[in-house]
Amino acid sequence: MSAAQGFAGGVSLQRQGRLDQAAALYEAVLELDPRHVGALHNLALIRARQERPGEAASLLRHVLALRPDEPTAHLSLGSVLQAMGQPEQAIAPIERALALAPDLAAAHYELGNALLALGRAEEALLRFDRALALDGGSAAALSAKGSALQALGRPAEALDWHERALALEPGFAEAHNNLGTALQALGRHEEASAHYAQALALGGGAADFHVNRGKALHRLGRDEEAIVEYGRALALRPHDAEALNDFGNALQSLGRHEAAIERYRQALAQKPGFAAAHNNLANSLHALDRHAEAIAEYEAALAARPDNAAAASNLGTALRELGRLDEARRAFERAVELAPERAGFHLNLAEVKRFAAGDPQLDALAALARHEAALPPQDRIELHFALAKAQADLGARAASFRHLRQGNALKRAETAYDEAATLGLLARIGDLFTPELMRAKAGLGAASEVPVFIVGMPRSGTSLVEQILASHPEIFGAGELTDFTALASEGGAFPEDVATMAGAALHNLGTRYLDRLRAHAPEVRRITDKLPANFLLAGLIHLALPGARLIHVRRDPVDTCWSCYATLFTAGQPFAYDLAELGRYYRAYDALMAHWRRVLPAGAMLEIRYEDLVADLAGEARRMIAYCGLDWDEACLGFHRTERAVRTASAAQVRQPIYPSSVGRWRDYEGELGPLLEALAG
Repeated sequence: MSAAQGFAGGVSLQRQGRLDQAAALYEAVLELDPRHVGALHNLALIRARQERPGEAASLLRHVLALRPDEPTAHLSLGSVLQAMGQPEQAIAPIERALALAPDLAAAHYELGNALLALGRAEEALLRFDRALALDGGSAAALSAKGSALQALGRPAEALDWHERALALEPGFAEAHNNLGTALQALGRHEEASAHYAQALALGGGAADFHVNRGKALHRLGRDEEAIVEYGRALALRPHDAEALNDFGNALQSLGRHEAAIERYRQALAQKPGFAAAHNNLANSLHALDRHAEAIAEYEAALAARPDNAAAASNLGTALRELGRLDEARRAFERAVELAPERAGFHLNLAEVKRFAAGDPQLDALAALARHEAALPPQDRIELHFALAKAQADLGARAASFRHLRQGNALKRAETAYDEAATLGLLARIGDLFTPELMRAKAGLGAASEVPVFIVGMPRSGTSLVEQILASHPEIFGAGELTDFTALASEGGAFPEDVATMAGAALHNLGTRYLDRLRAHAPEVRRITDKLPANFLLAGLIHLALPGARLIHVRRDPVDTCWSCYATLFTAGQPFAYDLAELGRYYRAYDALMAHWRRVLPAGAMLEIRYEDLVADLAGEARRMIAYCGLDWDEACLGFHRTERAVRTASAAQVRQPIYPSSVGRWRDYEGELGPLLEALAG
């Protein structure tokens, strides 16, 4: 076989898509003639398609050593460098190609791609326009122009150009991918996912297509499917830091924080100083109560990107939970300074400070309020709660309540709450946990004195009680745990399934809960679980864990409900955003607690009145410690100095000594609370 024959055969095979066979022929040609420019160039193009860009670049440099004025070789080298993630290095050979052939449409297109990758979207757009002026039938250039428009924040315009590309070339996988990305930017995630799937069907296993589809699925809440896509992307590109970070985000959404942490660390190993990965890693560490590590990662995110407002806000949250309120305030101030349009950052700052006349944040909030209609729903809600706090601090109660009413109305409109079903559940619990059932199943659960459940309405003083108890050296405050609720809901429908639960099932429920609880603090004698809504499960808690302590915290009904209404909860409490619904929920809660008093055995539950705790801290604290079966410790009176994480809305309040000003606070707003007062009266 001559070199000419081999080259012709290679070209034929290459056109048929039989790349491995074509490459073998080109290699044979080069053994016969190492300076065969055509074989060198074509073999380079094949290596680039086989994702072996280093070999491709080496071959192209060999071509250019032989033919320094060959524009297509310069262009191909630029394309390969671009594929290697080196757009800055790609520009020089592409510009050399254009110097040799100014009307080479493909070179204008590739230069546009390099500029776009470098964030120079305006310049890229000009290059794509020039490429289209020279070759209006280029689907690649049409879609690339769409990508430039999207990079300029014009996704609606971008859609048109991607659709033009697909009209010209329906099987163009990259255009489907780009169209998906434009749809994603417009919040049309379902359509975006479909186009990414189409790109994958047409283009095989392109890693970017898998990553993009994973992102769309993640935004749709379909994280298990997203994980599959990220796994496929990483099988093709194992060291892709962005894909590893996205993989971690899907795991984080599923609550699989340990696995997410592993992915974020892998991303940072590939891309040191990756600010998003530092921030996301911190979020998972924070979720696992590893506050010191989380704070270090938030600080690393800010060191990598000082303009990262989200990281600054997250840092503030972690610091606030640890009681480091001055540092938290500074972090929130930084977040507000970096992103003054984000109402949530203003609300975070408002919660750790007291406003005074002339506070510059007041002007910032007023400026935001002038453009309220343009804000997303959640930002509007947060804005009104922040303004309510500011006006309350300034003593402008009417204005404060007006903002609370607006913020709560907006939040209620965004909240799914089936009042009839909720109140019906509370009533059914009371009906099903009869004295006969409690006697029949007594003593069948797992005996342990470790758990101390603190229950009641939100904003009733449960966080204060836990902080007092957790100040005792033999008590660990675990915060609001969802473990018992999760275990109780497995395999049945609470409360109906309790009547048929055998003793073994009750014992198993208690044992599994204890295993999870003990993991928080294996050595201490008592561990608190302060999920207020566990009041619904008080009867089942006693049956599954007969040795557990139950502390019910009670507060004046109107003060409790008013405090709920004045709080924007981070999650749950769907009953809290309408005064009448709030009052009716309180009555149902109060009725269920009265039922527990009747059916639980004497000594199974201790009741603490918030007002008594405020009036006589020492006496009530001693009563709680004695109920827990422990010796008194004076540290409980210095609860506000105890260093531990507090995640609830009371994170700042429990860092202060007992203060009576919260008792009867509702009376300042009595004239506005008619619907609540009527609902409470029944």
